[in-house]
Amino acid sequence: MALAGSPGWARSLSEPGVSGMSGTAGTAGTSNRLALLIGNADYPEPHDLPPIHKNVMDLSDALAERGFDVTEAMDLNEAGMLATVREFVNRVAKAPPDATTFFYYAGHGLQVQANNLLLGCGVNPRAPRKDLLANSLVLQHQLLAQLPARPNALNMLVIDACRTDLRHAFGDQDGFNQVEAPVGGLVCFSTDAGRPAVSPDRPDQNTFYTASLVKLLREAPAHTTFNDLFRLVKQDVEQTMLAHPVAAIRQLAQRPFIADNAAAQVPVGATAAQLQAQALAHAIQSEAELQAWQAVQEATWPLDVIARCRHYLDGFEKGSQVGLARLYLSGALEATRLLRSKNVRLYKTSFISPTQDHADLHRAARGDKDAAARIARQHKAQGDERGLLRYAGWLQYASALGNGIASYELALLYRETGQAVQAAQAEARALELGYQPPRSLSHERK
Repeated sequence: MALAGSPGWARSLSEPGVSGMSGTAGTAGTSNRLALLIGNADYPEPHDLPPIHKNVMDLSDALAERGFDVTEAMDLNEAGMLATVREFVNRVAKAPPDATTFFYYAGHGLQVQANNLLLGCGVNPRAPRKDLLANSLVLQHQLLAQLPARPNALNMLVIDACRTDLRHAFGDQDGFNQVEAPVGGLVCFSTDAGRPAVSPDRPDQNTFYTASLVKLLREAPAHTTFNDLFRLVKQDVEQTMLAHPVAAIRQLAQRPFIADNAAAQVPVGATAAQLQAQALAHAIQSEAELQAWQAVQEATWPLDVIARCRHYLDGFEKGSQVGLARLYLSGALEATRLLRSKNVRLYKTSFISPTQDHADLHRAARGDKDAAARIARQHKAQGDERGLLRYAGWLQYASALGNGIASYELALLYRETGQAVQAAQAEARALELGYQPPRSLSHERK
């Protein structure tokens, strides 16, 4: 492992076997699929993370199988991470406009003053905050904000951090802050905002999240979109940990976080989105199954999603879409439960509005918290009384689904309209969901 304070090493898989002391990624040729994987395992004992190098190598192989030009970087300090990320951002900027990009970080990460930090190697996660800030990459400002917006493509950022082990898992934790994905972005954390992620202590094991990600990357049918893939990973992580034989791990079961603002539905196994329909048609063996699955995809009301998913599952037990049908069914069942709550004032007419983004209505019907928040803001932009009522209703729904930023936005709306009790409840919900507003948005601005 690299010494604390050293730049670490990096290599591009376009040049097999090349490694060396370098803080920047390889400069392979332009590609439609680019990936940068950073793995920091070298921290002061007992905070070292033995599985991280295996995480990077296994994920690298899985992504290469899916056509990615992958660069690996291990044990980088803050300067090394910043240089490596800058090089990656430059490559993304030069890539074709429909390119798919994938950034992955595994190591220690935590939140300081509402900023999510990726810790450089050699840094003690329990160091004073000023030292953490000086020796970390700030996710929001130094990575998310730097990547070019890709409204017609997909930027993925996957962070397997907020790391702990069973010796420290029940202490105070500064888990990540909730974020919203930029346009064309998909941001995934291995565990929910404000929560720790458990790490094995053996170098021959993957972390729970990366193990599921690697498995599903290799197994997913080619037509599966990355948006759905990460929801399947979330489901798999939760099921695996809740069924674990060790009680402490069951108690700390991770519920991965997803922030999705991607319009382009990019399939896992194709280099161009237009090939998705061809791959789907090849996977589905009959016209009846195709019609049943199309009916699922067209539903914009949770009860319709439930009925159509059940119809598909009953009629096609071995169908190619069984995994996604179960995923959509689970999301729609939760959505229906929440819509029946007295805290959410949203009705069927809101889900069939011809003025709203149809893709977001489909997602919201399956329980997508970010789609619900986007629909809320579309209603706010209308500026009339009806629009403001639906703005509030959709924020309530997004908050109930787990969007802490939407819950804080709802608190500000309540405060502006003189509903102090509801404002306090919505703000408490935002904090419960792991959202810490930046200081410029906190009580001084209310």
